[in-house]
Amino acid sequence: MNRVKRQLAPYFLVLPGGLWLLLFFAIPMIAMLSLSLQQGDVVYGYQQTFHWQNYRDAISGYHDQLIRSLIYAAIGTVLLIALAFPVAYWIAFYGGRRKATYLFLLLLPFFVSFVLRTISWRQILTDNGPVLHPLKQIGLLPDSYHLLGTPVAVIGGLVYNFLPFMVLPIYVALERIDPRVVEAARDLYASPPSTFRKVILPLALPGVFAGVLMSFVPMASDYVNSEVLGSQSTTMIGQVIQHKYLQTSDYPTAAALSFILMAVLLVGIFAYARALGTEDVMKVAAR
Repeated sequence: MNRVKRQLAPYFLVLPGGLWLLLFFAIPMIAMLSLSLQQGDVVYGYQQTFHWQNYRDAISGYHDQLIRSLIYAAIGTVLLIALAFPVAYWIAFYGGRRKATYLFLLLLPFFVSFVLRTISWRQILTDNGPVLHPLKQIGLLPDSYHLLGTPVAVIGGLVYNFLPFMVLPIYVALERIDPRVVEAARDLYASPPSTFRKVILPLALPGVFAGVLMSFVPMASDYVNSEVLGSQSTTMIGQVIQHKYLQTSDYPTAAALSFILMAVLLVGIFAYARALGTEDVMKVAAR
């Protein structure tokens, strides 16, 4: 009897999480997949017809928005790495006893609602805002120059809103580096650039890998930044899905677009993991 209990114990431990995933992930995904193959409308209802044409129509009608979303997310991810790595590096190696304080200050703005922060950025980047107006007054920018409604504003909003998703994983990876390893590299007459390239950067790759996953996926599917800071020319696929679901009630197309986006992101993630060498990254993390 005790042997049976020991064998069943791991399954009982997994059961709550498994039920949670079943109720709030697996079942909704199956329902959305079924919805993406239906035909009909809100008035007369939808019927399951296995209408695969929904996927073809979604791709042909909104491929520009899908590609634009992936491009914006890719650019934003690169900018995030460039901004987050120095911040995480400084906190990890030079933060001293105040590391927790610096991390708290980094996260403090994000205690405010995502939407409110984005609307605040709209006020900052408006033509008469505190950024553009003084530059126009002194003649550094022409009066016709504007940021709102441009890709720069949308990507800037994405980078700002998802910065902690990149800083924190990189910081955790850098924090785990044994200082004696860095000292050993210096004792072997390695220059600071060589120490960073051959010692610190490889050991920080698990954090970069996690940060890219945590930021690229939500940025590609985001619709708030493009809605608040963008225009018709910067529409992202998340806006299209949101519009189809909540305004036009075109549920099959919205569901099809959601699955297309998910499939593209999964392919991109697996390709990224393979190119980076996930096994090597995990070995480095284990060390």
